[in-house]
Amino acid sequence: MTADIRVKICGLRDAASIAAAVAAGAAYVGFVFFPKSPRAVTPDEARALAAEVPPGVAKVALVVDADDATLDGIVGEVPLDMLQLHGSETPARVAEIRARYGLPVMKAVGIAEEADLPKLAEFGRVADQILVDAKPPKGAALPGGNAIAFDWRLIANRRWPVPWMLAGGLTPENVALAIRMTGAKQVDVSSGVESAPGVKDADLIRAFIAAARRA
Repeated sequence: MTADIRVKICGLRDAASIAAAVAAGAAYVGFVFFPKSPRAVTPDEARALAAEVPPGVAKVALVVDADDATLDGIVGEVPLDMLQLHGSETPARVAEIRARYGLPVMKAVGIAEEADLPKLAEFGRVADQILVDAKPPKGAALPGGNAIAFDWRLIANRRWPVPWMLAGGLTPENVALAIRMTGAKQVDVSSGVESAPGVKDADLIRAFIAAARRA
């Protein structure tokens, strides 16, 4: 059993889902502040949800190309442990956000082919963590949470300057294989533990975390 695999359950919108994630052993819970997402929450809603998260479980805010005013509103309202930047933020913007808010920053990088890999090292120099995700399909409305995976062989056993997390199309059925193929120590899931878009399923959350730890 690989108990040191850390799991992030993202896109949580209700107390029951948070309770399920925490009870199953999630290391991170994610709140989505992107209005187009079926998983979006307001700062008010997220503040109430954050109160349900016990110490030791990291509370992560996912934002997409957010300006300072938006981030000020989120950070000022919600007790957070990390910011996840899931848009087209530049390395300079990542560094600026990290300095402005004094919170660890995780930068999501979409991967579809080998030519995308240099961006991981580039962002690894300015972020505290990188999220290695599947590049969204052309014309997709969402930058993540699209239930698609990339070719995991592209990153098999590679290393970057900072800790990294694997995302993109992970499910209870494939997460163990993904971990074995990539050497990931951290995995992130959203749509893969839902019964409908934005609706988390407690049984799938438990199954996902159990499968990750057995990898």
